[in-house]
Amino acid sequence: MLAGIEIIHVPYRGGGAVMSDLLGGQVQVLFGTTSLTVEQIRAGKLRALAVTSAIRWEGLPDIPTVGDFVPGYEASSIFGLGAPQKTPVEIIDKLNNEVNVGLNDPKLKTRLIDLGGTLLAGSPADFDKLIAADTEKWGKVIRGANIKSD
Repeated sequence: MLAGIEIIHVPYRGGGAVMSDLLGGQVQVLFGTTSLTVEQIRAGKLRALAVTSAIRWEGLPDIPTVGDFVPGYEASSIFGLGAPQKTPVEIIDKLNNEVNVGLNDPKLKTRLIDLGGTLLAGSPADFDKLIAADTEKWGKVIRGANIKSD
């Protein structure tokens, strides 16, 4: 939408099938996760055009962001931890603290970056804000593209 171009979405059942078609020339472009594509990029089998995150990815720092060419563009996958609504605050705080300690471990940090990740340590409130912002952003995309559920 932001670039004003039309791309046909071709659904695949998994990363292996799409990667095979991409490397085989049946698919011309892939908006894939770094965990799926990074090894092929590093091996010189794929050419990375840009990353979709707001900032450059530590694992391939020379690759620009889409936002460098299309102002305002950002699309990232996030993984986080959740707990039942009535979980005591003390347990949430302890879990959050321990996760943040783990995310600051140099070995874990290096391994997650090698696998295509970007680490975002923070608080439950930070995660709430991220989810709310993503919900708002993707809601606009869904409404603007007139996407309907089947």
